[in-house]
Amino acid sequence: MLSLGKTIISSAIFEEKFACDIEKCRGHCCLHGDSGAPLEVEEAQILGKIWPILKKYMRPAGIRAVQQKGTSMTDSDGDLVTPLIGNAECAYAQYVHGIYYCAIEKAWMEKKISFRKPISCHLFPVRIKKYGEFDAVNYEELKICSPAVRRGTAENIPVYRFLKEPLIRVYGKQWYNELLIAADEIRKNK
Repeated sequence: MLSLGKTIISSAIFEEKFACDIEKCRGHCCLHGDSGAPLEVEEAQILGKIWPILKKYMRPAGIRAVQQKGTSMTDSDGDLVTPLIGNAECAYAQYVHGIYYCAIEKAWMEKKISFRKPISCHLFPVRIKKYGEFDAVNYEELKICSPAVRRGTAENIPVYRFLKEPLIRVYGKQWYNELLIAADEIRKNK
């Protein structure tokens, strides 16, 4: 564990290797879990505002799920999440040639919206748990991500490097630069 600013970072962030391989995993992170993707309150508000644009990128089943459940919802644990199609994939998931993609990110890539996607999705498989005075930053090792682990290992990409952009999105460039310094120290002390 490493303490950095208001974060406590799991050593797995430095030790484990990871690089998404969507051609092999087929985007199954959009199916993982028993609930939708966790959302911040601001993200739920954004989804409500950009919904008319997102509809153009979504499957009919996803549109129906949002129309029935809302652009965001509260799950059985009381957490704010994206709605699901039935009890399976995220309502915002596209399904193209056997691979799940994010309709939100697709709209962002086409510059139709300025919101890329929920931070929980951008950071996946890292999860942040907020404890008031600090955030716990943990790597969640999942079987569905084994292709990403193999690719990350082959290309020697640690989790924190693969997730540079979303980590900066959450904690800022200065925090990330301090994380790089800490990673170098950890590597030297091995």
